[in-house]
Amino acid sequence: MGQRYDIAILGGGVAGASMAAALASRGWRTLLIERHVFPRHKVCGEFLSPESARSLFSLGLDAPVESLRPAVMNRVKLIAPGECELDIPLPAPAFGVSRFALDHKLHQVAREHGAEVRTGTTVVSVSPDERGFRISARNRDERYELDARAAIGAWGRNPRHGLTTKARHMPRNSYIGVKAHYESVSEEAGAAVELYFYAGGYAGVAPIGEGRINVAALMTQRAFDEAGRTVSGALGHIAVLNRAFRHRLAGAVSVEGTETAVAQVEASRKPVAWDQYAHIGDAAAVVPPLCGDGMAMALRSVELCSPLADGYLRGQLSLSAWRREYARLLKREFTGPMRWGRWIQSVMGNRAAASLAVRLGLLVPGAAARIVQATRLSMRE
Repeated sequence: MGQRYDIAILGGGVAGASMAAALASRGWRTLLIERHVFPRHKVCGEFLSPESARSLFSLGLDAPVESLRPAVMNRVKLIAPGECELDIPLPAPAFGVSRFALDHKLHQVAREHGAEVRTGTTVVSVSPDERGFRISARNRDERYELDARAAIGAWGRNPRHGLTTKARHMPRNSYIGVKAHYESVSEEAGAAVELYFYAGGYAGVAPIGEGRINVAALMTQRAFDEAGRTVSGALGHIAVLNRAFRHRLAGAVSVEGTETAVAQVEASRKPVAWDQYAHIGDAAAVVPPLCGDGMAMALRSVELCSPLADGYLRGQLSLSAWRREYARLLKREFTGPMRWGRWIQSVMGNRAAASLAVRLGLLVPGAAARIVQATRLSMRE
């Protein structure tokens, strides 16, 4: 007989671990399954926008995150290829924190609340049955089955939690995300997240504490191939195309073991709240990376979905009511920011358009701030 849980969460990133902590704290027997072994470095801007603060507080995660001593940022700097620069103040402080540390901390919090966390475990199949779901999983040593009354998908950008899929051919116009940490960096930028644009992509630089910065970039598959298919080569390629970025990293030292890359970075067209069960985080909606609001959206999806899951497990909501209400909330809050984010990303990915947009922002700074705000979550009750 398989082991039985109240709820199984498939994926252990920010959304999955936060959901596991939220539901385990309500007394439910919660299982978190993650195919990777943590802690690990991930391609991520490692930027917790001001909109994250309310969700962190609501989910009881503000103190654990603060214990990581994140860097604090209060403005955004946009730097076009010609070094034209636009400085936009943030409406509230933002935080920079390594995903290596953050994901590990969230797993720790989930365990402290009573969740069972299984990393290095691949979900092979998820099948609905009369009691909920039968889940087949495997790790390095065995394959086994378990049962759960409910399931939630939190597998990130992967198109399936299902799991092991054959490698797909990557079209030449697809995008690659790369990331690395640096130390011994100049402090001249101060408490800001910086976005450096170049023809075909951009690089973000954010402090993450302990004298380090995170450098995350998006570039085409073609450019990545031409740069030698390495993270250091990719960032060197960007430095050639944007002198300000080259100046920013002058003298900086790459931190060993932090370089990583991910293929097929593509924003969602619309939120997908559900298939056989609820989706949260990037499994529900991938915001354009330029918006820097991915972790805020992940946390907000948990904030919206967890009380509905709790209501279902208590018998206060039907499955159809959970599905209907969660889809409504996700559409209401995520559709606008995703639409604006795709538009801004398309504009800033063009060298001439990016330079023009930054210059117009210098002339009408209030308009620039309002456009940036349009990509943020409204955080309505």
